[in-house]
Amino acid sequence: MSQAPAQQDIYHLDKARVRASFDRAANTYDAAAVMQKLVREEMLNRLDLVNMQPKRILDAGCGTGHASQALMQKYPKTQVISLDLAMGMLHKAQSMSTSFTQRIKQGLGLSKQRLLCADIEQLPLADGSLDMVWSNLAIQWCNDLDAAFTDMHRVLRTDGLLMFSTLGPDTLKELRAASSVDEAHVHVSRFIDMHDIGDALVRAGFAAPVLDVERITLTYDDVIAVMRDLKSIGAHNAADGRSRGLQGRGFLKQLTEKYERFRKDGKLPATFEVVYGHAWKPAARPKTKIDLGAGFAPVTFHGKK
Repeated sequence: MSQAPAQQDIYHLDKARVRASFDRAANTYDAAAVMQKLVREEMLNRLDLVNMQPKRILDAGCGTGHASQALMQKYPKTQVISLDLAMGMLHKAQSMSTSFTQRIKQGLGLSKQRLLCADIEQLPLADGSLDMVWSNLAIQWCNDLDAAFTDMHRVLRTDGLLMFSTLGPDTLKELRAASSVDEAHVHVSRFIDMHDIGDALVRAGFAAPVLDVERITLTYDDVIAVMRDLKSIGAHNAADGRSRGLQGRGFLKQLTEKYERFRKDGKLPATFEVVYGHAWKPAARPKTKIDLGAGFAPVTFHGKK
């Protein structure tokens, strides 16, 4: 008798599907990425409080390249490495970098952007080669967060900064509840709790991480509009436990009926729990150990509703 797959197995992400989804979404991403823009602007505002002049920054999961452009404008003398798993996204990032202003800079030999197609969990970069790792809403596509943070720690120089945002477990809670009509398959990815993210940062060797959370709610006219936006930004269900066939009309009808319970003021909400974090690479690995039994971790958290 075959055993049911473990939870981590059914939620394991198919990276080939993730790559293909973002490749297809490259041309529609910017028009639908409202939440990504809000989070990027918040991260840039937070960076104003950091006193540093980095020489080399990694934009890990750069998408269409808006953050890379903003970082180059903020730090004109800095080289920005724009990394993404999907070549389609890098092509869009490249076209953005060849705007009129960027063409002039390239003609003068001043272009500081480099494009790199790679996985965040396996960075093809030298040890201690970066001053900052920036990642906006990308690490939720990692299967092994410990591996990702350990590699980011490896490529940072001493006193280098990791600054990131990701999604917490309340993300798309309405869609998750509505899709429970089919309990045999995974319909919404699993997202990691802020406290577990903090623990992973400490295990990777980062010093005194600071994390906080906010919730952003987008509203839609109907369920189809929710699904269309997710498709436009490449946020397809890539979990191994997903249904491999087409969902029938019966499933969509039941999904719609269950989602309707969340309608308020004539609109359907889609909640995104956004986790912001930053941490530094210390000169020596922190001596503090995590007592998992007591639930203790030397991490600062700030809650924001």
